[in-house]
Amino acid sequence: MRLRNNPKAYDIMAENSDLVILEPESLKGQLHKQFEKEQPLFIEIGMGKGDFIYENAKRYPENNYIGIEKYPSVLAAAINKMKKKDIPSNLRLMHYDAIELEKVFDKNEVDKIYLNFSDPWPKTRHAKRRLTSKAFLDVYQNILKQYGKIEFKTDNRGLFEYSIMSVNDNKMFIDDICLDLHHSDQNENNIMTEYERKFSVNGPIYKMVICFEKEKNNG
Repeated sequence: MRLRNNPKAYDIMAENSDLVILEPESLKGQLHKQFEKEQPLFIEIGMGKGDFIYENAKRYPENNYIGIEKYPSVLAAAINKMKKKDIPSNLRLMHYDAIELEKVFDKNEVDKIYLNFSDPWPKTRHAKRRLTSKAFLDVYQNILKQYGKIEFKTDNRGLFEYSIMSVNDNKMFIDDICLDLHHSDQNENNIMTEYERKFSVNGPIYKMVICFEKEKNNG
């Protein structure tokens, strides 16, 4: 359920410029300067209230993380939530539309992309809005490093099946696939989103790891 519009959302972003990247287009190719250390860059597209990206940043200080959210009121809610905690120095947030990310990230700048419980846009006429449609995959391919990966989680069977077809149509590789994440060995290291904690009781969580180019096995 989408949050009610917050008229102070942009003010909240501006007041928290130590956490929020306010003019990302002006920093294209230099986003590493927003962090204390230059290290692998992981981004989450559609971060919601930020539980997943926050926990990743805490757990893995050897990486830098940017949480990206299209809706300003949702991002404002995430900021207010994070302000009550100790914010890791390897975490930044951004208000931006995923389809425009090539204006922000240089080619081969991102090591990994997370897509967690994206809007399924169930009507066929809205398929192009899905974050695993060709238009978005083309953007990801441009900003990801050569062997960069996309981790995708959803509880929507229709979106999962569509995403598998989209991946195959775009000649991508499925590096891993799981049809019931919470009842698999992978669940041990799984970091849940707020949505996942609330709604995973309703059915299985599907997960897929995909890439545009697989690393060669020298073994």
